[in-house]
Parts: sequence; C-alpha cells; structure tokens
Amino acid sequence: MRWTGKIVGGVIGGLALGPLGAAVGALLGHQFDEKSEALPGPGPAGGASSGGPSGNPFFRVTFEVMGHLAKADGRVSEEEIRAARNVMAELRLDEAQIREAIAHFNRGKLRGYDLDAAVLGLRRACAGRPELLGVFVEIEMRAQLAGTNLSGPARILLQRVAANAGISALAFARMEAILRIRAHSQRPQSGPAPRLELAEALEVLELGPSATDEEIVKAYRRQLSRHHPDKLKANGLPESMVEHAKQRTQQIIEAWDLLRERRGIR
Repeated sequence: MRWTGKIVGGVIGGLALGPLGAAVGALLGHQFDEKSEALPGPGPAGGASSGGPSGNPFFRVTFEVMGHLAKADGRVSEEEIRAARNVMAELRLDEAQIREAIAHFNRGKLRGYDLDAAVLGLRRACAGRPELLGVFVEIEMRAQLAGTNLSGPARILLQRVAANAGISALAFARMEAILRIRAHSQRPQSGPAPRLELAEALEVLELGPSATDEEIVKAYRRQLSRHHPDKLKANGLPESMVEHAKQRTQQIIEAWDLLRERRGIR
C-alpha cells in the first residue's frame, strides 16, 4: 500500500478547497498510488525499493533499521543475524520477501545510513496511524531482545528510534516489559507453557496493581482495538507484518482471560 499520493493529494486539495477539496485530492492521490504501486521508489537512504507488498515503506524501513541497530556496536553478531532471521520466520515471509528483507537489512548496515531521516519519513507516512509506529518499534525491540538482550549501543539507538517515531519513554518501558513477558512465556518448556502471572497480565493491559474491574474492562477493549490485526491492516500494515499483530492480540486475550477469572469479572 502506498500513501504518497493520498497524503499529497489530500493536503493540496485541502489547501485549495477545504474539506471537500481534501476528499477529492485524496481520491485523486489514491488513483495515483494505484497506478504507481508497481513502480520502484527511492528508499530513505537513497536505495531503491521494489513495488508489490514488500515494497511498502513500513516493510522497507523496518528491516533497514533492524540492520542499522544490529551494527550499532560496529559488528553484527551471529545472535543478531539469528534474531533477524527468526523475526522473518515469525512474520511468515515467503522466499521473495525474505530476500528483500535481507537486502534492506544489509542496506541499513551501510555507513552513512540516515537513521533519523528513515524513521521520521516513516512517521510522516504513518500520520494519523500511531498504532503502526508502535508495531514498528515492537518489531525492532523483539529483534534486539533476542540478539543483544537490548543492551549496549543498541538500546540507546532504539530509544532514539522510538522517540523519532513518537513513542514516549513510558510507552517504551511498558513495551519492553510486555515483550520480555512474552519472550519468557515462549521459551521451550518441559511441561505445559506457563500461564501469565496476575502482575504480568496487568502489565500487558498497561495497568497497575490498583486497577479496578471497570478499568480492566476498558483497558482490554482499548488494547484489543489498538492491536487488532484487521484494524492495523486497514491502516496500512503490510500483510507480511500481520503475524506480529496476531501474537500481540493473543497475549492481550490471555491477559484478559486471567484477570477476568481471578477478579470474577462478568
């Protein structure tokens, strides 16, 4: 999905004719995007991006930034390569998408890659869709947790990425806590997978221990709406990234089920 035509068309139409002009401009821009979908476009660091699903700027910047973060300490370790490969596998990319993801990853490692410009460009493309930027930072954090345990220069760079994406320090900390909970629950176990603890379930819903039943219900609905795969797809999340949203939604549902059971919420 391309946004360029719709954004530019909407802005031009709005300046010229007001709300109606914005609608007309966005429609014309959409037609432009449809016609240009298969055309290559420049990447944020001057590279080329192919058309098709994986040519989506979200896809491109995600793997470029992942490569840049992996090179944060001057070298890319085997663990970081394995972590990036695992992310690609978890997202269920096909062979063509994996090849393109690797090309983007390698481009992000190059000296002179403009990290700030790439992230700010994605933020502009995702204007009005903060959920997409949250997914973007979550994917980067997942890779870094698996590759470096989010330590050293990578943490500092990822915090900068998050700030440029409009993610607050508090939201960053909550995101890390949630992803660490998920990573722990997904480790190989000799028996059944461990259930979330009560405190962890509250953390998943971004609540504290003093949350009321009413606050829990509202937080569950809010989080489910924010991370629902269908909503994110409608807002422009590439099909290749939907698996991440599904996993996040499943964790939210598990947290809700535990809290509902423990609190007796009906």
